[in-house]
Amino acid sequence: HLAVTPKNATYLPHTAGRYQLKRFRKGQCPLVERLTNCLMFHGRNTGKKMNAMKIVEQAFDIINLMTDKNPIQVLVEAVSNAGPREDSTRIGTSGVVRRQAVDVSPFRRVSFALSLITQGAREAAFRNIKTMAECLADEIINASKGSSNSYAIKKKDEIERVAKANR
Repeated sequence: HLAVTPKNATYLPHTAGRYQLKRFRKGQCPLVERLTNCLMFHGRNTGKKMNAMKIVEQAFDIINLMTDKNPIQVLVEAVSNAGPREDSTRIGTSGVVRRQAVDVSPFRRVSFALSLITQGAREAAFRNIKTMAECLADEIINASKGSSNSYAIKKKDEIERVAKANR
């Protein structure tokens, strides 16, 4: 469920596509563009896509320098490692609400992973000398290795641990 076909595996993360019109259409959106769109969250960054594109481009350059790998391949590995396989949901029966462990769909895993990666980069860059691009590159590299230094991997493990307790 990662859109990395030759048509979608572009370095420039802006297709001006309208992916929100139908239910699962955003799955056809290129992965790099979805990462860029996730970076535009938090009120002060809303709509600043050029800024987000520059951050992603600089982060990819840093990833290429640090790992000597294709940055899009590193991003794909990071997304597959950072997406939780199991989550817990609230189920209410006759006034009693309890948590129940459920499997996470592949589509939601990708969205969740991108969200966690960008949250981790944003938190690392806040009140820090490092730029947002450096923090995003570090987060993607650590997530692709499965390192516990990554915010996304820590959160994924926490979500799966809670789900395991609620089986």
